[in-house]
Parts: sequence; C-alpha cells; structure tokens
Amino acid sequence: MVSSPRQHGVTKPLSLAGPSAADLLRTKKLNKFLVDAGLYESKEETAKREEVLGRLKQIVVDWVKQLTRLRGYTDQMVEDANAVIYTFGSYRLGVHGPGADIDTLCVGPSYVNRDEDFFFVLHGILNGMVEVTELQPVPDAHVPVMKFKFDGISVDLLYASISLLVVPHNLDISDVSVLYDVDERTVRSLNGCRVADQILKHVPNVEHFRTTLRCLKFWAKKRGVYSNVAGFLGGVNWALLVARVCQFYPNAISSMLVSRFFMVYTQWRWPNPVMLCAKEEEEEELGFAAWDPRRNPKDGTHHMPIITPAYPCMNSSYNVSASTLRVMTDQFLFGNRICEAIELNKAQWPALFEPYMFFESYRNYLQVDIVAANADDLRSWKGWVESRLRQLTLMIESDTLGKLHCRPYPHDYSNPLKQCSHGAFFMGLQRKQGEVVLEGQQFDIRGTVDEFRRSVYMYAFWMPGMEIYVSHVRRKQIPLYVFPNGHKRVRSPKQLCQRPYEEASRKRKDNSTHMDENGHNKRIKRQSLSPQNWDSVSPVIVNNSCGIQESNMENGCSNNQPKVEVEMVPNSRAQAADLEQKTVMRLGVTSTA
Repeated sequence: MVSSPRQHGVTKPLSLAGPSAADLLRTKKLNKFLVDAGLYESKEETAKREEVLGRLKQIVVDWVKQLTRLRGYTDQMVEDANAVIYTFGSYRLGVHGPGADIDTLCVGPSYVNRDEDFFFVLHGILNGMVEVTELQPVPDAHVPVMKFKFDGISVDLLYASISLLVVPHNLDISDVSVLYDVDERTVRSLNGCRVADQILKHVPNVEHFRTTLRCLKFWAKKRGVYSNVAGFLGGVNWALLVARVCQFYPNAISSMLVSRFFMVYTQWRWPNPVMLCAKEEEEEELGFAAWDPRRNPKDGTHHMPIITPAYPCMNSSYNVSASTLRVMTDQFLFGNRICEAIELNKAQWPALFEPYMFFESYRNYLQVDIVAANADDLRSWKGWVESRLRQLTLMIESDTLGKLHCRPYPHDYSNPLKQCSHGAFFMGLQRKQGEVVLEGQQFDIRGTVDEFRRSVYMYAFWMPGMEIYVSHVRRKQIPLYVFPNGHKRVRSPKQLCQRPYEEASRKRKDNSTHMDENGHNKRIKRQSLSPQNWDSVSPVIVNNSCGIQESNMENGCSNNQPKVEVEMVPNSRAQAADLEQKTVMRLGVTSTA
C-alpha cells in the first residue's frame, strides 16, 4: 500500500502542481536577479561570521567558568561549567545577506543570571575588548539584548538561564523541558531559536523556502513595509507568511511561490490567523500564556495574527495596526498585479522591486527630528524614539476618530552636510478615503503631539542633549537629503498606481488635476471647495535654530526647543495639555491631508 505524502500545515494543500517549463525559466531569472542585487554574502564574509561565532562561544564559556569559580563551586564544577551559543533569525534560517547582523542566544546555567551577570559582568568583559565596538545594552526591552559589533560584524546577543547546573554541549533547545522553572522573559529569549527551528521543520522544501523568503524580504524593504517596530512586519513575520504559502503549494518552486504569496495574502481574510501547525495542548501544563482569543479577549483584537509554531505560541505581529495593515494590503495588491504581468510575459522581475515613492505619495507629512550630544547617545536615543513612533500613529488616528490616517515610513535619514548628531523620521498623512469634506474642517493634533513628546522624554536613559522635534511639512518642503543623490524624483505614470485603493478616487479627480512642470499634481480650483482647503495646512511660522527644516539647519545644531505656531481652533485635549517644555509646539493639518 502506497502511503500518502506528509501533510504540512493545519489544512490540506491548495495545489500539488509542480513547475512547468515556464516556471523553471522564471525561477532561473529570479535567482539571477537576486544574485545581481547583491543579496548573497561572499565566502569570505561567511567565514568571518563563523569565526566571530567561535570567538563568542569561547568568551561566554570562559565567563561562566569565571563566575562558577567566584561562587565557590568545586574544581570539577568549574571544569564542567558551560554555556552554549545558538543562532536564530535570518542567519539561522539561511537568508541573511551582506552586512546583516547575527541574532544569537547564550544559554547558561541556573546560577548565572541576566541582570547582574550578563548585563554587568559580561558587559564589562566585552567592553574591555578591542574587537568590540558600539556596545549597547538594552536590559529593559521586551526581549533583553546586548547589541555590539565584533570585529565589524553586528551581533544581537540574548541570554537565557535554564534550570540546569551544567548546560550540556548537545542541549536540544526545541525540547519543551528547557522551559521548566524559567520566567517569561527567558521564554521570550529562548523562543527565537525554537521558532526558527520549527519553521524549518514545517516547510516542505527548505531551499525553495529560503529563496522565496530572501526575495520577499527584499521586496518588503523596497516597498517600505519591513519593520516590526513601525507596525509592519519583521523578519520572523515574513518567514511565517512564506512558510505557510510553501505548505499550501508543497511542490512549487520559488518563482511560483512568490506569485502565490501575493495571490494568497491579497485574498486572506484577516484577522483569521496564519498558523503553521496545531497547538500542542499537552504543553499548556507549563502555565505560560499562549495566543488564544477564546480564552483571552484581547487576542481577538489583533488585526493581523501571525502565530509562532513553538510553545507558547504567540502572535508575532501584535504591532500591526488597522492603518499599517491597510498599507500592506495595498502593497500585496501591487505585488499581485506585477506577478500576474510577469506570468503573462508583460513584465520582468525588476518591476516587482521598484522602490515605493513615499515622498511623492502624500501631500502632507510629519517630520520627527532627533538630536543628541554625540553619536553614542544618538544611537540609543534613535532606537528609543523609533520604538515609540508606532504609538504616535495610533494616537493620531484615535484622536481624529480614524479620519486622519498616518503612514510611518521605516527609514531614518540624516543630512550629511551637518556635523551634529541628528536624524529624522517621516510619516505620511492622509484623510480617510471616502470621508466627507466640510469646508474649513481641520484636524487639530497639537495635544496629541505634545502628549507623544512628553512620553518620549520619559526615556530611562535620557541624557542632556537628547531632544525631539515634531513638525508638519508639505510635500514641496521635504528636505532634499532624503532623496537619492539629493534630487527629487518625478513620478512616472506607472508609479501612479502604487496605492491601488486610491485609483478610483484619483480617476474621479482627473478633471480637476493637471501636472505641473515638476511632474507634481496641481489642484485646479473648483466651485464646491476653495483652493485653500484643497491645499495642505494653515500658514506655519517656524522659529527654530536647530536642524529641523533644511532652511533652518545652516548654522548647525542647538538644544533650543522649536516653536511652531499655527492658527487653529483649539480643542479640549490641547487646552488641557500640561506642557512641560519651555516652548510650545502646535501642529495643525487640514482635512484634505
């Protein structure tokens, strides 16, 4: 009797079809494109990573032996003392590229703790090594981590202390027994490796999975939707989505899987969860909270659940909001259209990876500028501010009752002509599609911005010189340093379809719009609405001596607070705001944003 092939996933495959001759040719072209795009590292860099991991392993073993001796254990215990280094993330999955960091986990014995031994003793050892630079401990993160560069290779190092006196060299981290008698932060630290192992276990063909994931990660970065912290998707999220598509099409090769990826997720009915395997009920006796909307109503509020396959299963995409899900859905539609054209020989692979023209896609933006006293302070300050930007988008949409959409862009910029330590983030602002526009209607988000800035200044490691400024800028005011080679780009007719949901609206406006000499849309006056209301905002008077807007950055940086004043109708939230800064920032955006 012939046994049926193994089923991957919680449902049967959608298709068992294999590749045609045309699919093989498209895959060959896709592989060549990925190589030409520089997504694979050289043999020399691979060897250097392996060398760094070997050095790191020896460092943590020596560190554990040193602590074992200091704590009075026997000579035999000192000899047996051990720590093990595991990798996870893109490196473990086999999809890392040149310059990517290595996500690592150190597993140590029960008597070596995280707070003092890892973040104090090991930190001191690393800080004294000439090979280690840019050492940055982040003990209060959701998953505590030490970030640094070792001989030029970026490393993120986690630590987990398990309930064993001696950690065996061949410890199976996938075994649920490693979770006995540990806290939830340790579980989160361990689960990065456990999830990576489970993903590789649950895909039908690892090589096809890797090529497809490498392709989709590159695509997501080009289209501005690769960032967990900004409310989009990070590496593990994309890996889980790709793995599920591999399960749906177990005999497909990479070009087929890329196409099916967009077809599946343009039709996916969120918030139905993406899951690679069924939950293991018997493991729940350990008592850790797992994602389950039947037991935890809060889990039912998640917009785009992508569930990790290792116990305790969690929603890896809890940062996704309604607005960022909407942006990603638009981009999935874009990808689906291009892949359909590729299969009809009407387009080639480079068309799929056209960069999203963020700075040409909105009329109004928020510019979030940060400065610090030096490069080290800026690195930590920027990481903190970036982690809080998602809250600003949620606050704006909440305070405007969802009528003003805020689209974060997961990139930071700096003006290379300026000497001070600074950076800038940008967000696109747009009125909700289909919202009725009342003449003179405005969104007052001054109180929202003030509240956000106060929350940012609560940073536990704040240092003098760390400042944040938020200002509203129109498209034509975007500083030139954000554009490639410092030159603004002109949208071609092809790129006007980058936001599929706006096509119908844009077509309805064709009779009242023409292109100016720079290729930008220019609104013609219509009787129903005044030109002023179709423009961006009320006049803004900027009085600011630090590099906020390009015209104000000519004399370097200062620590003075900026003052932005606009004529707006105050609301109760703004009136009640207890401003703790020396000056006031007020921000107003019209309803035609």
